Amino acid sequence: MSLFANIDALMATAQSRFGQLALDAMRVEDLDEVMPIENAIYAHPWTRGNFLDSLRTGDQTLTVRNEAGRLLAYVVVMEGLDEAHLLNISVAQELHGAGLGYLLLELVVQMARQHLMKIMLLEVRVSNAPALRLYQRYGFVEIGRRKNYYPVDLTTREDAIVMQLSL
Repeated sequence: MSLFANIDALMATAQSRFGQLALDAMRVEDLDEVMPIENAIYAHPWTRGNFLDSLRTGDQTLTVRNEAGRLLAYVVVMEGLDEAHLLNISVAQELHGAGLGYLLLELVVQMARQHLMKIMLLEVRVSNAPALRLYQRYGFVEIGRRKNYYPVDLTTREDAIVMQLSL
């Protein structure tokens, strides 16, 4: 059973706000559309190789497209025992602040619960205030920090805040 199953109610909510949406597992062919979004919204984005590794190892993935077939958002979640680790949740830049990220997070959390996960973990840059607000609003709590986890430039790094949500 996929982590992304039984989503009708959440899809109805999302579609009332964003129009007809289509959800599907990410495929290698999607990476040509994923990479421009990734590169536009992150100073240090995942590489194509990072996404390929996630697809090869069986991480749970999801793409969200509008009725014209345009990619709007995507998610990568790694499962382990009873934990879901949110590795990447990204929304096209022009839709930031519109609520799609929150709905996508709700979708992923509900599906993790259906898949009997007990907790969801994630890391977020200390400087990523919008993401921190989203995760805190949703109920994630800080459980630690990873010192110098993310690169800022060639000589500087910043901490990651490790957050957890009990499912």
